[in-house]
Amino acid sequence: QVQLVESGGGSVQAGGSLRLSCTASGRLSGGSATGWFRQAPGKEREFLAAINWSGTNTYYADSVKGRVTISRDNAKNTVYLQMNSLKPEDTAVYYCASETSGWSRFINLASKYDYWGQGTQVTVSS
Repeated sequence: QVQLVESGGGSVQAGGSLRLSCTASGRLSGGSATGWFRQAPGKEREFLAAINWSGTNTYYADSVKGRVTISRDNAKNTVYLQMNSLKPEDTAVYYCASETSGWSRFINLASKYDYWGQGTQVTVSS
């Protein structure tokens, strides 16, 4: 069993930056990938970015490409999401998730992921 815990959320002014962390307890397999999603009130969960186990593959949603960077430190069992130039519309609960079936062209689908964190709130004020 794997548990994921997000941290690093908070309140920031527009134009600011945040770095979210996702730390896993329990070992993820070498074939796993981790993704970040967000969900704003009244909206569906939205894929943001994903990274494979080795860090050699990353994939970003067009809506955040150029403003976010996903990275990982396997020695710390942690995946990061650096977010820059934040906008009020980035306000949401941010979730990390891990999957065990391996990198594929469906890596942006929430249904592909097996484990989810509890989420961390990000609030961007104008």
